Amino acid sequence: MEVVTSMISVFLASIIELWLGIPLGLILELNPVLIAISAAAGSISSAFLVAILGEGVRNWFLKWRYKEKSPKEGKVYYLWRKYGTAGLGLLSPLLFGAPLGAALGIGLGAPRDRLLLWMTIGIVIWSSLLTAVGFFGLMNFESLMH
Repeated sequence: MEVVTSMISVFLASIIELWLGIPLGLILELNPVLIAISAAAGSISSAFLVAILGEGVRNWFLKWRYKEKSPKEGKVYYLWRKYGTAGLGLLSPLLFGAPLGAALGIGLGAPRDRLLLWMTIGIVIWSSLLTAVGFFGLMNFESLMH
């Protein structure tokens, strides 16, 4: 039962931020595979929630602020045009988190299904890599201390 509780804790922490869930799993001494799975599941859940709820908010905001036209200028839009949905989906879990990445993608007009596909791929990659780095780094630190 302790493993299940730890997995739920990592899942819930990762809904807020992937960078929060993985260290928590290491502190709770959860198996690294279970950490990566729980962290990815929590982060993916938050991205899906934001993407699904965010379309209505985006449409309302654009109608209110831009009166039926879409913003097409500025640095954020330039980066969006350069790297697109795939770039955002792969990098946002690492740089600023899945919920914010999903909100940004929806705000910029990314197709929801494509955005969620790339966000899921990015989350799985980064949760696996960050868990491995954290686990092996902790193992090396512990071996130096003994």
